[in-house]
Amino acid sequence: MGQIYLVRHGQASFGSTNYDQLSTLGYEQARLLGQWYANSRQSFQRVVVGGMARHRQTADSCLAELPKAQLADTEWVTDAGFAEFDHHEVLRRHCPEASDAAAFQQLLAQHEEPQRALEHLFRAAMQRWMSGWHDDEYTETWPEFRRRCVAALERLDTDSSKQTTIVFTSGGVIATLMQHLLGLQDYQVMELSWTLANCGVTKLLQRPGQFTLSYLNNYSHLEWLGQPGAVTYR
Repeated sequence: MGQIYLVRHGQASFGSTNYDQLSTLGYEQARLLGQWYANSRQSFQRVVVGGMARHRQTADSCLAELPKAQLADTEWVTDAGFAEFDHHEVLRRHCPEASDAAAFQQLLAQHEEPQRALEHLFRAAMQRWMSGWHDDEYTETWPEFRRRCVAALERLDTDSSKQTTIVFTSGGVIATLMQHLLGLQDYQVMELSWTLANCGVTKLLQRPGQFTLSYLNNYSHLEWLGQPGAVTYR
C-alpha cells in the first residue's frame, strides 16, 4: 500500500507583520525532521507543497537533510489545495480591531494574559466562521475549505501500491482531513487543530480509493534530542 506523510509546517513568525515565514526555530524543527528521515533511510517518490511560503521553507529545510539517493526519483508538486484557510480574515470578521496590528496588540495588552485572550478571540472567530451564519462575509466559507482539502487529498489517490508521498501543509488542513477520515464534529476539528505540533507528522495508508489513518501528530523527532522548547504549536 502507499504511504502519505502530512507534515505541519515549522513554527511561523507569529506576531510579526508577515506570519507566512518560518522563525529560526521553525527552520531548526524542519531540519530535525529531515535528519529523522535521513537516519531512518526514508525515501519519497512524491513531494507536495501547499503553496505557502512556510510550506516551501519547511520542505526545503527538511529535505535538504536527506542524501540525494533518497530523493533520486522524487517528483515535486505544488498544490494550493493544501494551503491553510485565511486565518487573518477569519479573525478580522469577528474582531475588526485585528485589521490594525498596533490597535490589536493594544487590545490584547489590556488583558492579564494576552496569549489566552488571543486564543479566546480566535476560538470565537472560528466558531463564527464554522457556523455558516455569515458565509457571505468570507472569501472562502468553512464548507468550501473542507471540500478543497478533501479534493486535494483525493488527488493523491494513486494505483501505485508502494508510492510514498510527503505533503507539507498546515494544521487546519490536517485537522480537516481527520474530520473527513474519522467523522469528527466541527468543534472537534477546532480542538484538534490546537494540538497539532509544528513539524508534527500524520501518516496515512493509501489503497486505490481508500485512505486510512496510521498515526496522528507524531513529533518524536523534536523530542529525541531533549531540547527544551523544541515543540511548539503555532
